Amino acid sequence: MLKHVATQGAVAGVSAGNTGALMALARRELGTVADIPRPAICTAIPTRGDGRCYLLDLGANVDVSAKRLVDFARMGEVMARHVDGIAAPRVALLNVGSEGTKGSNAVREADALLAEVGALNYIGFVEGDGIFAGSADVVVCDGFVGNAVLKASEGLARMLIERVQATFDSHWSSRLVGMLARPALRRLKSELDPVRYNGASLLGLDGIVIKSHGSADATGFSYAVLRAAQEVSRDLPARLALELGGRN
Repeated sequence: MLKHVATQGAVAGVSAGNTGALMALARRELGTVADIPRPAICTAIPTRGDGRCYLLDLGANVDVSAKRLVDFARMGEVMARHVDGIAAPRVALLNVGSEGTKGSNAVREADALLAEVGALNYIGFVEGDGIFAGSADVVVCDGFVGNAVLKASEGLARMLIERVQATFDSHWSSRLVGMLARPALRRLKSELDPVRYNGASLLGLDGIVIKSHGSADATGFSYAVLRAAQEVSRDLPARLALELGGRN
């Protein structure tokens, strides 16, 4: 698959295989843009209303420097602007508080660096609840934190769906209410279902590669293919190369 993408026999690749192997092989076959040392894994997270934000990194880079966090911010901003059409995406760093004295050394240093990037709509720190509140369009963190947030949010969404369904099925009276509320419940399940957001970008590669959940069914995999198609239509790697080529 990756050789086809590298030789332009395909415009994108989608895989549900091992994430580490896919990352290593994709980097070898395709290389990266704008001297990005290592791609970041990025996916969309549902937010309040019908919104979403991009969260990166999700596990490819566990221990990162402030400069790498700045790279993540700039790549996520380019994606949100060109794929989602947001004129000036709000970019934030994930932290344990909004105060400038909180967080690791790398996060505080990245905060200072991002504040100096004039072309970036950087809004500072955001806490975990701010992700789902829609406080930012791009949320940046290291891969350890990002992966934990992603897996926790997927588990919570599944638990909520199951709990709501179990509540309505527990008694004949609640089953009757559940029948009346079925259209709303179906809509809620669709909005919260992690399958709908399947498909993480290996952002920074000189080519388009999407990682699907290994357990994804046909519907879930189709969302990953759709994500690839969106990036192809916006020629995302070329956008990244152009805009990050003159990075600070």
